[in-house]
Amino acid sequence: MSKKKINLVCVVCLFFVSLVVKGQDSLLNYEHKFKQPLETVLVMMQERYQVKIKYDPRNVKNIMVDYAPWKFRADLAGTEINLLYPLGFKLQEEAKPNTYKLKSYEYNRWKPQEGWDFLTLLSKKYTDQASWEKRKDQLRAAVRQAMYWDKLQSIPDQPIRLGKTRRYADYQVQNFALEIIPGVYINGSIYSPLKQKKNIPVVLSPDGHWPQQRYRSDAQKRFITLARLGCMAISYDLFAWGESLLQFAGPDHRSSEAMLMQTWGAERILDYVTSLPQVDQKRIGISGGSGGGSHSILMAALDDRFTLVAPVVAMSSYFFGGCPCESGLPVHFVCGGTNNVELAAMAAPKPQLIISDGQDWTKETDVHDFPYLKHIYGYYGQQNQVQHAHFPEEGHDFGYNKRQALYKFLIDHFHLDQAKAADIIAETSVQIEPEELLYSFGKKGENLPKNAIHGMGQLKALLKSYQIEL
Repeated sequence: MSKKKINLVCVVCLFFVSLVVKGQDSLLNYEHKFKQPLETVLVMMQERYQVKIKYDPRNVKNIMVDYAPWKFRADLAGTEINLLYPLGFKLQEEAKPNTYKLKSYEYNRWKPQEGWDFLTLLSKKYTDQASWEKRKDQLRAAVRQAMYWDKLQSIPDQPIRLGKTRRYADYQVQNFALEIIPGVYINGSIYSPLKQKKNIPVVLSPDGHWPQQRYRSDAQKRFITLARLGCMAISYDLFAWGESLLQFAGPDHRSSEAMLMQTWGAERILDYVTSLPQVDQKRIGISGGSGGGSHSILMAALDDRFTLVAPVVAMSSYFFGGCPCESGLPVHFVCGGTNNVELAAMAAPKPQLIISDGQDWTKETDVHDFPYLKHIYGYYGQQNQVQHAHFPEEGHDFGYNKRQALYKFLIDHFHLDQAKAADIIAETSVQIEPEELLYSFGKKGENLPKNAIHGMGQLKALLKSYQIEL
């Protein structure tokens, strides 16, 4: 080939290369044109679906959306999933019609229909008592593994530390501290009848994320009333809450370690009460509210020694718990996935009371979740063993009416003496104690044992020594 022809070929090649490069530049420019500010996209969403979306401009500043127009769907819900979920946002419906608030996406909170659909999917895994029992056994084993039960059970038990007994007209209170792993203590108070008979029933009584937790007057009324009815009620601190703050900081509560420690703490408390000769092994219940309610569901799923469970303003198929202390470990991912309603069903056919209200994630319990529970209890022919008390005009608390429902349920299923029950459940003749009197380690923590560890760093190192790394 002549030199002239070679030059011509080179020119032609360079021409086509330049076209390709220009084409790529054009494509890049074309794609770049379809990056739009999130704030602009939110305006588009409002106009398209005729809604109002409230948001703080600071939260959307400098956030760009790729191909926004192509992500719109026929309805707002589909568009929200396509556009907002990948950016870590969601829409929360407000009380005012067609009004929403832009919020950070909550991994632990689904839309109700999503939860119901998942529960329906789960229910296809079993069709009778035998297949459900198989599923239940698999769940319990898997949840125990997710909670490192085998490793924790290798730790030697330590004796409980009991404080002085404070006696009142017909009940008594005694503080306790229990070393659940070396240097980590769980504290609480034991409320029991002044005159104890044999075969006394027990109700573990964890509380939720309310201010003053177990020291509140309404919490004390519950524990005292249970004692006056003839039960041993055991209240105890959550991790990094109450006296646990002597060892850990408040923010440590929002951790996977919190879920592990407070669950294991409840297990050690259960070990203690079941060792007492006066305790009736056939009447051991657990009832807590909010985070204490989800904790109650998990404990009953983990340990078959519980014979009654009553979660309050907690159970939901579309809410997994708003704190890592409830959902920080992969218990909801075992066996192909589960949720708190299926975990609650593991109590079947034992007595169970679900208490819900009209202002939180339990407001729609009767739509799908409670019917599911009734169906599972139906496998045993025991539909009446699971009950639902709903308070549509009330909010997220363990208020008087909710406590009344609990008392009546326990009277029926623990066969408590009904002679004085009406007067007792009115919650009269109770002595509310000052918070400091409920401390196990003194007003200023001066009695905290010398071996007590301090801080998450030491806890993580200790857990690692047991081959537990969260």
